[in-house]
Amino acid sequence: MLVNKAYRYELKPNKSQLVLLKKHAGCARFAWNWGLAERKRLWEEEGKSTNAIEQHRELNRLKKTDYPWMYEVSKCAPQEALRDLDRAFRNFLEGRASFPKFKKKGIHDSFRLTGTIKVFPKHVQLPRLGKIRVKEETAKFKGKILSATVSREADRWYVSLAVEAEIPDPLPVPGEPIGIDMGLNHFAVLSTGEKIEPPKSLEKNLKRLRRLSRQHSRKQKGSNNRKKSALKLARLHRKIRNQRRDFLHKLSTGLAKTKPVNIVEDLTVKNMMRNKHLSRHIADAGWGEFRRMLEYKTKWYGSRLVVVPRFFPSSRRCSECGYVLPELKLSTRRWLCPECGAIHDRDINAAVNLLQYLNSA
Repeated sequence: MLVNKAYRYELKPNKSQLVLLKKHAGCARFAWNWGLAERKRLWEEEGKSTNAIEQHRELNRLKKTDYPWMYEVSKCAPQEALRDLDRAFRNFLEGRASFPKFKKKGIHDSFRLTGTIKVFPKHVQLPRLGKIRVKEETAKFKGKILSATVSREADRWYVSLAVEAEIPDPLPVPGEPIGIDMGLNHFAVLSTGEKIEPPKSLEKNLKRLRRLSRQHSRKQKGSNNRKKSALKLARLHRKIRNQRRDFLHKLSTGLAKTKPVNIVEDLTVKNMMRNKHLSRHIADAGWGEFRRMLEYKTKWYGSRLVVVPRFFPSSRRCSECGYVLPELKLSTRRWLCPECGAIHDRDINAAVNLLQYLNSA
């Protein structure tokens, strides 16, 4: 079976390579901002649109006269940035994303490379950057390399290698299907009654995050102390992100390997984030990322993911008799069915209803 995978390694660049990494990230950011400004100008002044190919040709022409410093980096960095911008505009026009924004230095430090990319036991070879040491061995790496995305998180640089790999066709996973109800009190409640606690990585670090943010805001702009406080803040954000990512990977892998069918609800996370009282908790949970992981991991390990339509009344429906409550407040955690008298735990009942949907579909 042919699948797309990504291998992510932390880089250990020397001083000259570090300078080149920053130049590549700066060039990609410049190309994005230049392309976005040109698109806005063309539309406002001439009512015209453009695309990545036309903008790349124009930028190549300007490199000779206006931007000769762009020759110091790989041509792929600005080219791929313009392609990303083109994709962002398509997503905006099709209603899948908001209007593209300009990128700031220090916040968006990343670029993508294509071409001759090689992986060695302790090095990764990238165009114009040469062989850069990685902090862990690449023994598990295999597949045809499609591209390499280099990004900075706080004071560390990472490379993510997108590959096309051939893996054996997975054997069917034995066992019983399971319904998964996602929530805030518990990250997931299974139809078996098991409740999985969330890591709450943001909530646990929120006090320190606020303190560091206040300290950072008091530092004088442009000072060395402000740079140091910005680094502390970025490191804490990286820690929170890594804690959440680790939890989601472990849980999704465990479910994909042990459950033949995973049934989840199609949650409108974007609309739910509009609730000002719950938006931070919803963002901290990472429901969208969890579903994305389940989608590709179930294919890898021989299981299946079933997504129940978003208007299915999983919480309001009695799993014993099928009666549907006309209304159920979010604060109500247990309820009594007026039809059959069954007492339900809101989350367990929803998970069981998701499981029953599979049998009735």
